This record gives sequence, structure tokens and C-alpha cells, in this order.
Amino acid sequence: MATDVIMPALGVAQETGKVLRWLKHEGEQVEQGAPIMEIETDKVTVEIEAPASGTLAGLRVPEGADVPVGGVVAVILAAGEEPPPETPVVTEPAAVATAPAQRKTDVRTTQRSDGRRNLASPKARKLAQVHGIDLATLRGSGPNGAVVAADVEAATGDRQESSSVWRAMARHTAESWQQVPHFYLRCEIDATRLLSWRAVARERPGCADLSPTDLLVKVSAEALSRHPRVNGSWRNGTLVESNRINIAIAVATDDGLVAPVVHDADRLDLPALVARRKEIVDAARSSQLRPEDVAEGTFTVSNLGMYSVDEFDAIVNAPQAAILAVGRIADRAVAVDGRAELRPTLKLTLSFDHRAVDGARGAEFLDTLVSVLEEPAGLVS
Repeated sequence: MATDVIMPALGVAQETGKVLRWLKHEGEQVEQGAPIMEIETDKVTVEIEAPASGTLAGLRVPEGADVPVGGVVAVILAAGEEPPPETPVVTEPAAVATAPAQRKTDVRTTQRSDGRRNLASPKARKLAQVHGIDLATLRGSGPNGAVVAADVEAATGDRQESSSVWRAMARHTAESWQQVPHFYLRCEIDATRLLSWRAVARERPGCADLSPTDLLVKVSAEALSRHPRVNGSWRNGTLVESNRINIAIAVATDDGLVAPVVHDADRLDLPALVARRKEIVDAARSSQLRPEDVAEGTFTVSNLGMYSVDEFDAIVNAPQAAILAVGRIADRAVAVDGRAELRPTLKLTLSFDHRAVDGARGAEFLDTLVSVLEEPAGLVS
């Protein structure tokens, strides 16, 4: 029996997805789990894997077309099966330039002058297709000479129109700001023990790259386990508490802000948490996030401490109930036993959805977060 290939839903608010390019063509054999198409969703650009093994047939959607979530874009036939007689569900979109398949082939089969295949990032390939640029004519500035988006933009003398990821981010944050009643709680903590904890933990196997964000995820997971209401979401007039603690990390990319997820963060030891954070951040910055990497987040950490930012207010990542905004750790004068001392301190801002969390419950969560951050040694596991 033929298996449908559908446009997946990767987010609660997602309505459509765009087929960027087909990785396999009509009549080709595919293996279950192998990538067959690249799509752009409300959140990320991802490769979609074949749901079954067989012959790819009935491709109904051209590259560049938007498809409703759940729409069938192709079928995979078992041996001896014929494709069902279906009318194409999507026609060639006006926004897509003519002959996309030919341009795709030109880009993917471009050879360098030394005979090797031209290396290029996914965004650079898309830009080259839009502007009709032969990648073989460009000198890449990326790893191993790969052509990156900046190289294509320099060749065009122009910047690309906002990506769909950026537009989706803009739409999502605008909707969250307009629909979610925000309130904010702020505090400044002594980060002396937090820095000591990090120094000790980095001596452990698998923790050499332990970052402040990793510590914040670990501590947030502990606080959420004690305050499950903050780990919930407001849906259809009801608070829905999640039975998993999945912490999203805000990551800035060329295409826009994305929030890949550390799933079951409360169950991960530090080496596993570091490995997962590195995996999803690297995937986000190389446009290689998988559908599952951005799904089911229940709380978000946004850290701008690597910049000269002391504190900021973040917009709740609806339908989540809260987001933690973190500034830089800096030496500041604090009162200790009646005298001024210079101590490393960290400023935190929690943004809440007031429908799901009230002021008192938010303050209780912040108290727990602060107490664990200032005495974190018990979490080294």
C-alpha cells in the first residue's frame, strides 16, 4: 500500500510549510529514514525523511510552493504498485522564478575548476538560486572553502529579502506580545558560587565546554521541577501542565531567531546536557535542525551575557508560560556585612504569561531559581 509523504507540523502555530527543494526525484528508490526533501517552516529549515522504503512518486508540489500542514506532497510506492491518479494540490507559485528544477540541478552539480564538487551552505544555495548565480564562480570564505551566504550577497551587491524564518519570528513575537498579558520579575544575584561551580564542573569528563547557558538550563530545570505550573501553558482558557521539562535555548542565526530544545533537561547529567546543547546550537547555525529539535519546548532561556548587555526583557515564547532573560556576569559593588565589596553578579529577568502564572507564583519560582543559582553545588551530577 502506498505511503503518503505529508507536510509535517513542527509547531503549535504552524499552518503551512514551504518545499525548498526535492532531494530525490520522481521514480527514484528511497530508503526509510533517508532525507527526501528540504522544507522551510515557521521556525527552521529542515530535511524531511522518507516515512517508508520504496519508489518516490506522485510529486505534486514544485519547489518554492507553500503547502498546508498535513497536505500530501508525494507518495512512496511498494514494489509493483502504481501511483494513485491524483490531481496536483499545488500549482507553480507566482513568487517562484521559472524553471526551479533546472536551477537546482545547475547549483547542485556545479564543479569547481579543479574538478571537485563546489561546497556551499544551504542558505548560500538558496541565495544563488534566487539570484541566478553560478556557485562555481565564487570563492568561498567558509570552512574548507565552502561558499556561505555572505559570499553570495557580496556577489549580488545586495541583501536578501527577509527569510521566511525571520518573517515567522516577527509574526510569532508580534502575536505573543499582543495576545499574552506579560509581567516581569527582576533580580540581581551573587554569581561567585556559580562561577566556582562551573570551574569545578569543567574538570569533569565531557564538561570542558560547559557554558553559562548550560548552567542556566540545569538550574532552570531544577526550579521547574519544583514549580510545575511555570512549566505549563495557557491553551483554550485552561492551564495545561506538561509532564516533561523541555527547555528551549534562544539562538540567533542568519535567518532569524530560533529556539531548539533540550528535551527532558531535568534528567540529563552535565556531560549529556553539554553535548545536547552543542548539537542543537551547531545545527541551528548551520540550518540543519531536525523537526524534533524544535518541538515541544515548555520553557525558554535567552542569554545575551556574551554581549555588553546587563539586563533585558524577553517576549514570552507562546504558548509557553515563561522565559528567562539573562545578562552578563560583571563585577559590581554589593553590600556584604555592612561594607561594600566587589562581587561578580548576574541580572535576571523573568517574563510570565499572567494567565498561567500570577505574581505570587512567579515570585516563588524566582526565589527557587535564585537560591539554586547561588548555591548550585548539589546539582553537579
